[in-house]
Amino acid sequence: MMIYAMFSMAMLTILVGLIVVKVRVQSVKSGQLRVGYFKLMQGDKAPEAIIKTTRCFNNLFEIPVLFYVVCTLYVSLGIHSMLALTAAWLFVLCRYAQAYIHITYNHVGHRMYTFAGSVLCMCILWINLVINV
Repeated sequence: MMIYAMFSMAMLTILVGLIVVKVRVQSVKSGQLRVGYFKLMQGDKAPEAIIKTTRCFNNLFEIPVLFYVVCTLYVSLGIHSMLALTAAWLFVLCRYAQAYIHITYNHVGHRMYTFAGSVLCMCILWINLVINV
């Protein structure tokens, strides 16, 4: 069901959010950043881990917003489609992979492939929805 794919995306967002908090606390404890940096996210030069995790977290509120909307429409309109369900789960897998790549070794090319895969899945979801309405 579509709701499980949505739940999985929400869990990814929460997980990355917790990682962001952990990295920020560690950066302050280690003396890499002062707490004041987080008032406006300006001042000191932020460590790479802060930048990567924060940007990864922010990315989960961009394209995934379209995912939540389209999935909610499938559920609320009662449209059942194996193509849509497959595209939804592939979207989730791409976003998990993208988040993992972003937070760990951060290879731009690999991130771009997972991003492109998620955008393709999003297009499939929306086009399929319009066809089935």
